[in-house]
Amino acid sequence: MLTVHLHSFSYKLSGIPADTSGNGGGFVFDCRFINNPGRLDEFKHKTGQDPDVRSFLDSQEHMQEFLDDVYDITDRAIGNYLERGFTDLMISFGCTGGQHRSVYAAERMKEHISGKFPGVRIELHHVQIEKGTYGERSGQAG
Repeated sequence: MLTVHLHSFSYKLSGIPADTSGNGGGFVFDCRFINNPGRLDEFKHKTGQDPDVRSFLDSQEHMQEFLDDVYDITDRAIGNYLERGFTDLMISFGCTGGQHRSVYAAERMKEHISGKFPGVRIELHHVQIEKGTYGERSGQAG
């Protein structure tokens, strides 16, 4: 069975997550070019899991184009890994604070994989949220 390890993280606070599967890495996607909702007061204390932040990011054309490109790349890899009997694939999304854009992208990736590859196991970790070190708590926004 293939397990996809999804991560959201902050480039500044924690860096790219380590691959604990022993494979030495995976896909890493940078979300920092997308308009940052953390710069808006109404979103500073929220995350990419909150409905209003999701709506904001849903409306960002660059985010949707980015995700479509990510899906194209990762769908091919997941299909190939399934055919070859591989057991682990790591996909990580980074942004400034690990709070909004990367969290949103990882959540959307989970939804996409679940819909397209129902037999794939997914482990999702929001590094900064799990550590409680994101956004305003760390002096960063976003």
